Amino acid sequence: MTVYTFDGTMDGLLTAVFNAFALKEQPEQLLTADDVLPLFADRIYKVETDDEKARRVWAGLEKHLSVEAMRLISVSWLSELRELNQPLFQYICKVFRQGDIARNFADPDVLTVTNIARKVLHEQLRMKQFIRFQKAKDGTYLAVVSPDHNVLPLIINHFQDRFNDQPWLIYDAKRHYGYYYDGSADPIRITFEDEATVPFDIGNGRLNEDAMSDDDQLLQNLWRTYFKAICIRERMNPRKQLQDMPRRYWKYMTEKQVVKP
Repeated sequence: MTVYTFDGTMDGLLTAVFNAFALKEQPEQLLTADDVLPLFADRIYKVETDDEKARRVWAGLEKHLSVEAMRLISVSWLSELRELNQPLFQYICKVFRQGDIARNFADPDVLTVTNIARKVLHEQLRMKQFIRFQKAKDGTYLAVVSPDHNVLPLIINHFQDRFNDQPWLIYDAKRHYGYYYDGSADPIRITFEDEATVPFDIGNGRLNEDAMSDDDQLLQNLWRTYFKAICIRERMNPRKQLQDMPRRYWKYMTEKQVVKP
């Protein structure tokens, strides 16, 4: 058994593809440094990430696959799921051997990569629905999220188009980065050196009282009141509500937050 190990990056995986063809071998497993190595491995090969090799493999994929198929590969990587590594590696290798197999869902690797990409796309849709903004005193609108997958890069253009005349910050508390838009230029990716100093609670996404605009707390209370008022008790269906609005999103949703008096 031949095992390849790589650094867990997309460029590292593409480099592994390049090296497998250069060495004329097909490793049985592709693992990261954190994965448990198999007990019986004839050869363990450490892949050193090479940007040029990765670029050449990606350029080769673009010649074989449609724009849609390339996008699904990119989207699947945003899942951050370890179980994607092996199927995606094998999928890419098969493309260079067999041509465009993107629609061959009988192939288990194609099906796995496609299904993972669909999960990411589904969550980015949920993020567009469930993000809630708060207004700071300086006029900036803040939204904190913590999605299962790294979907911020997929939703930023949506919010730039929808709120293109006002500054906002969407921050991923799970991955410790966000995108800031000043109302004019393109959104920029930002991180905080010390999250303890930011004017909002990372845990629940709420702005500190001294940072929140004077009217935003009133608007939040009105929204909660409206949300409760339109709820018809006789028609309550908790199972359906959880299906449409999974509990993992509630933490940062204004209408689901319990505010202490």
